[in-house]
Amino acid sequence: MIHAKKDVVFEKLFSIFHKRMLAFSFDKIYWQAPGKLHTSPCIFVCNHSSWWDGLIYYQLTKTVIQQDLYIMMHEQGLKQFPYFKKLGAFSIDRSSPKGMVKTMRYAEMLLKKGKSVWIFPQGDEYHLEKRPLQFQPGALYLQEKLPEIPIIPVCFYYSFAHKRKPEVWIKTGNPLFSTELHGDTRMEKTLSLEKICTDALDVLKNHVINEKTKHFVNLL
Repeated sequence: MIHAKKDVVFEKLFSIFHKRMLAFSFDKIYWQAPGKLHTSPCIFVCNHSSWWDGLIYYQLTKTVIQQDLYIMMHEQGLKQFPYFKKLGAFSIDRSSPKGMVKTMRYAEMLLKKGKSVWIFPQGDEYHLEKRPLQFQPGALYLQEKLPEIPIIPVCFYYSFAHKRKPEVWIKTGNPLFSTELHGDTRMEKTLSLEKICTDALDVLKNHVINEKTKHFVNLL
């Protein structure tokens, strides 16, 4: 696997380019959280429908999720865009069982050190409207090892409205613990988490369509 190697100097230079790129590409990036975010460490889980997701994640780390946050990224994508490892990305290769074990142990080590971890539990990019979301069990594996660390559900919804450029809508849910999820096994609890995230994404979609978004704030 490829380990993260955060680089403060690179991150400062990249943040300038990154902010300009987002402003050029999106009209607004909107955010809503239920209240004050849980202090780190946390396991963030989010739907994955766009190449932009990793860059939107980075925007959150510079604005509202001010934690020492690391992101799990497909190994092929990290090889293609290696600069992400300097921003906290580490790889997972789902075609290699041994590699997956190494990745999960690495993520566990980060959490034990007080870092937070961001996971796209779908594993790959899928169309925004695809249902079910089909989560992999990695988040529940980590919470089994570290039951005191909450899972924070996050939804990304991309939308074209009345402007030339698209908007991004982001909503964060309340912290979840394994005891609050239905089922006895890891897979049953993963399905319960998947349903919670699916329902939240559909609610967000309906709020955007029906313009019930007054509590969102713009991050650009």
